[in-house]
Amino acid sequence: MTDKFQSDVDISFLKTDTLNAAKRLLGLEIITRVGDEVTSGFITEVEAYLGVNDKAAHTFGGRRNKKNEMMYKPYGHIYVYTMHGHNCMNFLTTEGEPEGILIRAVEPNMGIDVMKERRGRDINLTDGPGKLTKSLGITRGAHNGMELNNDVLIVRHGRTPGNILATPRIGIDNKEEAVDYPYRFIVEGNPHVSRFKGKAAANKGWK
Repeated sequence: MTDKFQSDVDISFLKTDTLNAAKRLLGLEIITRVGDEVTSGFITEVEAYLGVNDKAAHTFGGRRNKKNEMMYKPYGHIYVYTMHGHNCMNFLTTEGEPEGILIRAVEPNMGIDVMKERRGRDINLTDGPGKLTKSLGITRGAHNGMELNNDVLIVRHGRTPGNILATPRIGIDNKEEAVDYPYRFIVEGNPHVSRFKGKAAANKGWK
């Protein structure tokens, strides 16, 4: 890691198509600098939420309240919400529509010892949306509503997925037809995802 904490990714791809953007996020490296600690991970799992027409989205039907207000910021901002005491981080997408992409899992890269200390364990550090935010030092109180590629969190080019697998999203069992939308995308064969089935690829699913 050089002294220059900056992104090499043009995030304008986030502004047009949320489903396509979700797939393009896979393999990018999220790097955080919280205090003096630098941590990072390659994105292995995401879920897309398509706003006012998606019954699983926080902004379905144009819902707007104190909790989801940051979803109405322009693309390229971060929406952090809490669920059962855990922080969950979304990257906002599209121009003028409250859509976003939940970052569900990353493969740890830099600062693994820091992650272990923050999580109080040695394994399963980032295989879930609440786990990865804790490992990376992201909280709702400090980071909700900030722009991507700032002095705390950047994305950089990282790995290239071998195959991207689309599945239904997780934990939305009461959202009627939205339960079946194949809006969860994972790097097939990577063990650092929230629900892993089958055998891990020798290259962890990267090309």
